[in-house]
Amino acid sequence: MSDNVYAHDTRVARDLFAAGEGNLFQRVMQMKSAGQQGEGAHGEAGGTLSPGEGAMSLFRTVRPNIVQSIRAFRVQDLADEAERLQQHFLYAYCANAQTKQEVLETIATSFLFPKHFGKNYDALHDCLTDLVQKAGEQPGFVIVLEGLPIAQKFDKEGRETLLDVFREASEFWAERKVPFRVFYSFA
Repeated sequence: MSDNVYAHDTRVARDLFAAGEGNLFQRVMQMKSAGQQGEGAHGEAGGTLSPGEGAMSLFRTVRPNIVQSIRAFRVQDLADEAERLQQHFLYAYCANAQTKQEVLETIATSFLFPKHFGKNYDALHDCLTDLVQKAGEQPGFVIVLEGLPIAQKFDKEGRETLLDVFREASEFWAERKVPFRVFYSFA
């Protein structure tokens, strides 16, 4: 079993994906209904920054739809920026996983996927795209996959396939003009 970490402090834990009961779909529905009571409209993405992302944004040099190494970014800074932009922040600490199944289980548990999640790459793609899209308009996503394992049972090919699923999800959301940024690191 993997050791899941949802957030580094209580500000992040307030995010609907990081605390409370329910699965990813239920949380998106909660955010949708909260959004209908609050603000509402989101414009189209243009240039490097999406609507609501000012020149002082942490993401001023990061394309709205990308999968990239976390490099100089700190997880807490990414979480704070996602909160500031009112985007979903999803975090999975995968360093304790050793196999594809354990990595997918860690992601599913951390992201609060539905119990019927099939723990395969197709199911992961569906949970990141179709399931969430059915809930309605989305503000954007900031995803951190920290400590992807470098292990015999989860080799370079396994890591690249996993990242390809996130790249395909990024393209899916780019077509809908929704920011979907994924940051990853290796254990």
